[in-house]
Amino acid sequence: MENWDRALEEAKNGRAKVIKEELVEQDTRFLAVYVEAKNSCLILLSEREDKLGTLAVAVPKPKDLLGPVSSSVLLGDKNAVSARMFAELVAAKKGKIALVSIYLDRLSEMQAQAFFMHLIEKVIKMDDEKEATKI
Repeated sequence: MENWDRALEEAKNGRAKVIKEELVEQDTRFLAVYVEAKNSCLILLSEREDKLGTLAVAVPKPKDLLGPVSSSVLLGDKNAVSARMFAELVAAKKGKIALVSIYLDRLSEMQAQAFFMHLIEKVIKMDDEKEATKI
């Protein structure tokens, strides 16, 4: 039975972590879906409902190289500045490949940046707290 418990725990640890969070500001729901695998993170940021939007990827530099992370927009162009900015932020903080999607319906990119930043900080903090409780 002990071997079964250990095998089950190892299987759980190999799976991606998923965190969902939301924030209501200016009578609008802002949503985040955070998925973290061993080598990467994906964050879907959206207004009112979960949707895929402008998608950017950022790749951190190896630890022995100096310089900023590399990023590019993979899909869309409406919210490209925010998508790249948040992908670079997450890649730098987590040290992993980061994919960030931004979908906005009514608000502008500039209006939503502070709300999305708050959601990103919240889901990363929740993930870090989960990691700390495991140890």
